[in-house]
Amino acid sequence: MVNFENFCSSVVKWVLEKSDKIVVSVVAIIIIFIVYRLLSRQIIRWKQDQKLEENIAFTLKRIMQWVAVLAIVIIVTSLFVIDIGVIGGLLTLAGGTIIGFASMNTLGNAIAGIIVMTNRPFKIGDRIFFNGQFSDVIAIDLIYTRMKTLDNTLVSVPNQELLKSGIENYGKKAVVRRNCSITAGYDVASEFVESTLLEASKKLIEKQLVLKEPSPYVWITNFGNFAVEYTLYLHINKINILPKIDAAIKRTVLDTCKQNRIDISTPSLIQRVGNSCDDIETTVTKKIAGEKNNNER
Repeated sequence: MVNFENFCSSVVKWVLEKSDKIVVSVVAIIIIFIVYRLLSRQIIRWKQDQKLEENIAFTLKRIMQWVAVLAIVIIVTSLFVIDIGVIGGLLTLAGGTIIGFASMNTLGNAIAGIIVMTNRPFKIGDRIFFNGQFSDVIAIDLIYTRMKTLDNTLVSVPNQELLKSGIENYGKKAVVRRNCSITAGYDVASEFVESTLLEASKKLIEKQLVLKEPSPYVWITNFGNFAVEYTLYLHINKINILPKIDAAIKRTVLDTCKQNRIDISTPSLIQRVGNSCDDIETTVTKKIAGEKNNNER
């Protein structure tokens, strides 16, 4: 009990002796907090007025948080511990020690983060294709860029990895081109295949999945050994459902080709090897549906 009373009296004595410094510290913290809130609201207004991009606004708010915390630490420490010159020396020493022991990967990611923030290959809210999957960028930090996959999984990617990899940026509402390729036999008229693919594109336009303008078109993109490759090109602007649209394009093309009796299966080469080296029979599987179409014509 005596020890507790001594402790309480020591605390009261310390508070009375440092009352002026405590008041100054509290006032300084309140002022810093008010300035931070005012600047944050101003940044939000600039972002809403589209004067600032979302990733720049996010970065500015994060920098202000760091500056505010650092300012509070310096003020409180200088009032209750040692003078600002010694604090600066300690901060310099601590910073040098941290940098000296920090890994090269951490420094590389920090530099890469600055490059990503300044060059802006993508922005917060953009849908990108990275590492074999679509993801939505939700935050760009100094070390990591955070994104959410279509499976609603949060992924944190080191910024250095982003600079090393190729990234396809689909934006938010950009108009992008999609395509769907099929193969048809040489016996099927190219005009008939092209008209069938354009028929499929009209169905997609009616469902408002693809754009009417720019107009869909079909190119012959390859000559195979047993079939011709045709590619249907379409344009979309609904980036948020891009995988769903790709699936709908393939399904519509498949159904339309079936309705017009166009066989789009890929022919294969079958080799039969007998007991002797001379007994080699090579046969090619024929496209039965394609032949039927040819006979019906």
